[in-house]
Amino acid sequence: MAKIKIKQIGSPIRRPEAQRKMLIGLGLNKMNRIVELEATAEVLGTVAKLPHLVAVID
Repeated sequence: MAKIKIKQIGSPIRRPEAQRKMLIGLGLNKMNRIVELEATAEVLGTVAKLPHLVAVID
């Protein structure tokens, strides 16, 4: 499967608890952190729900 890099661009402060848990599930917890994950349906769906907090980089 393809890998994608995800960067946290927004702060989870004053966000719902569900969004914070999704960030932790992606392996992100601090600003400007970058993780490389498999492009599965679960990961892509989570990224789609958090467009204001994460960005896909190349």
